[in-house]
Amino acid sequence: MFPFRIGQGYDVHQLVEDRPFWLGGILIPHTHGAKGHSDADVVCHVLCDALLGAANMRNIGYHFSDTDPQWKGVDSKVLLAKVLEMIREKGFEVGNVDVTIVLQRPKLNPHIPEMKTCLAAVMKVSEEDISIKATTSEHLGFVGREEGIAAHCVALIYRPEK
Repeated sequence: MFPFRIGQGYDVHQLVEDRPFWLGGILIPHTHGAKGHSDADVVCHVLCDALLGAANMRNIGYHFSDTDPQWKGVDSKVLLAKVLEMIREKGFEVGNVDVTIVLQRPKLNPHIPEMKTCLAAVMKVSEEDISIKATTSEHLGFVGREEGIAAHCVALIYRPEK
């Protein structure tokens, strides 16, 4: 078996008023937050999906159903940590991840270093192994109308030589 595997993740969440806005494991000051069964952290969710996909382990909804009350309101960093345990049980380690967040506002660049620090601690990897980028949709579509947020992720995992 080839020692390297690549996975891809994509997630969207509706933005609603009066909800905390968790993103990349940190609380972002904003008038709106992402709606979801958990804390709706779209960055943690795409990381989970990309890592699970790379390990051929399906997706976040398969392992953490949005109909299961035990995951209601859960901190998505908990889900991400569980995914890392699952892929490590299969003998994989994280090579690197690359996340793109699509959001009209607020501007995220000032928050990216803190997100990387937080996620590196959860994933037990170096901050150098985590890339996070933010972009807008130039006022087009549901993101441009500030109705939602989207994120994409690519993850490389590998089996270390024994």
